[in-house]
Amino acid sequence: MCVTTSRGRCSPARAEEKLSLAHALNRFQPVASCICDTAVNHETGGGGEWLCFRGRVDWCVISMFRRAFLSSGVVSRVCLLGRTRSLFTMQLKNKEFQALFTDGLKRIAELFKENNFELRIAGGAVRDLLNGKQPQDVDFATTATPDQMKNLFQAAGIRMINNKGEKHGTITARLHEQNFEVTTLRIDVLTDGRHAEVEFTTDWEKDAERRDLTINSMFLGLDGTLYDYFDGYGDLKNRKVRFVGNAAQRIQEDYLRILRYFRFYGRVAKEPENHEPETLKAIKDNAKGLGAISGERIWVELKKILTGSHAAHLVTLMYDLNVAPYIGLPINGNLEELKRVWMNAQHLSAKPVTILSALFRGQDDVNTLDLRLKISKEEKNLGLFLVKYRRDLVKDTNEVDCLKPYRDFVIDSREPDSLVRVCELLRYQGEEQLLAQMKTWSIPRFPVSGHDLRKIGISSGKEIGTMLQTLRDLWKKSSYSMDKEELLSLVKRD
Repeated sequence: MCVTTSRGRCSPARAEEKLSLAHALNRFQPVASCICDTAVNHETGGGGEWLCFRGRVDWCVISMFRRAFLSSGVVSRVCLLGRTRSLFTMQLKNKEFQALFTDGLKRIAELFKENNFELRIAGGAVRDLLNGKQPQDVDFATTATPDQMKNLFQAAGIRMINNKGEKHGTITARLHEQNFEVTTLRIDVLTDGRHAEVEFTTDWEKDAERRDLTINSMFLGLDGTLYDYFDGYGDLKNRKVRFVGNAAQRIQEDYLRILRYFRFYGRVAKEPENHEPETLKAIKDNAKGLGAISGERIWVELKKILTGSHAAHLVTLMYDLNVAPYIGLPINGNLEELKRVWMNAQHLSAKPVTILSALFRGQDDVNTLDLRLKISKEEKNLGLFLVKYRRDLVKDTNEVDCLKPYRDFVIDSREPDSLVRVCELLRYQGEEQLLAQMKTWSIPRFPVSGHDLRKIGISSGKEIGTMLQTLRDLWKKSSYSMDKEELLSLVKRD
């Protein structure tokens, strides 16, 4: 166990006092199984002191010392150190954390406390709060079983919704127009690379151990205490992405974790190539397992990768690690085009398909991707459009209005979403200024109809069609400025 004081460097007398405390801990050896090698060290960069006890210390002892010393202000941090496990705690009291405490959460917290069940914030919300971000979704973990949660919610008259997650230990309570998703601590007892059979537990560390990445394995108590068993906080500060424990084992429990690793790397890592070699090896050795994962689940993760940082690097890495063939990407994907498009479009809020289309050498690649990932009809049509027009529909440098080819295309198109597609094409091409102009452009309405031509004596359907096209071309050349009277005045009458 490590105890860090909240004060500066200690005097020799203070150090001796700390050592006495260490010796006093030996009295708890039968309970704590604590083998004490005592030493006082100065924490680098922090000015605090470490009092280190190496060995195994049971939670009952940690709890006792946290109550005794954290509350006193003498000790600011308590850690467990061992060869394979550690516990790091600290207090979080930022405004984002305080903002979570709505009337609904306060009532839920009271209810669990009254019934002697622990309740903590889990997963991504903890990561966001530590980064000073307001989480969009907050998940909770608890020592209560699903049946115990149902009983206490029912007794309190709190409505429960969406019982699909109950077999996995999740109960969703609805209170004050807010949903609270609470999951029982659990252990994976059987996994097949896609799904897991779970067993409920009251051991927070075991639940943390089954999670994918260290930065996702932390818990935050409702008093602001962070519980970090696998140095997730350290990795978050250092912007590192690591699996909890053995990377290969975590991946084999759910092969989708390969893509989750890439996704969080794009969110967290500062540099594109700061991967641990053993992590990359584990991904390459287990890439084939992605072949059994549903296309829909893969596409959810891949879209998030494509809209995060380092997307071109991460997709290139998927090819290097033999991941690409198992997730529908083309065998000979155009990685150079991908890098160019991503560099141009990363700050233009391009859609995932827009970035991914750079890999495709032809429309067959779009169809192959669709077969594997079951992308939406809108996404597929956008991919086909980009591959078809990315070289042919370009700005006209000889015209005063460089946007004219794009505008003419929209005017002539019968597709209702043609303007959206053209804007994505401009993102693909990196045409930031033209995109800004196109987004503010309102599609003008061609002012002449077949009925107008009939009124002036043209009755032949074929002639009407030809004349309408001629007038439309003239209207386009005028930058859509000619009105109905001007256009009809150009029609030759017999």
